[in-house]
Amino acid sequence: MLTFRAATSADIPALIALVTAAYRGDASRVGWTTEADILDGARIDAEGLQADLDRPRSTILLAERGGRLLACAHVADGGEHGYFGMFAVDPAEQGSGVGKQVLAAAEAHGMREWNLASMLMTVIDVREELIAFYERRGYRRTGIKKPFPYGDERFGIPRRDDLQFEVLEKQLVGEQP
Repeated sequence: MLTFRAATSADIPALIALVTAAYRGDASRVGWTTEADILDGARIDAEGLQADLDRPRSTILLAERGGRLLACAHVADGGEHGYFGMFAVDPAEQGSGVGKQVLAAAEAHGMREWNLASMLMTVIDVREELIAFYERRGYRRTGIKKPFPYGDERFGIPRRDDLQFEVLEKQLVGEQP
């Protein structure tokens, strides 16, 4: 059984370890969310996490089982839409349903706390398997692309020169597209 709670500053080291394990380096290859073939370097840092924790109407949601951190997601009120990001599941737990539960909990949190009607996220557009995962959960491709911030190592060190973000959207209330 998963339990959910909001992260605090004390959780920052564990969050960095979890997100890094899910996305970077050889350890991430155990799961299917790895970005090891497209990006090197850090995925997140303590300063960025603290900024997300300090931001009003922003929650880093943690999923734990027996006190062990298994997954996280950042959800925030972005004004017209909610924002969903920094979604990471321990590679050993990927494929077990934990991610689906975290995504649902994050969407419910946004609706409950901030009355969000829709959620946006950005995904690196070459991550077709990840985009397909979100599409199976009601997200749709908006056709909006955003440039990858080449040269800003806070987002990683690209291993290829064709990266960009694609914006996905899900209606949380009302009719689904």
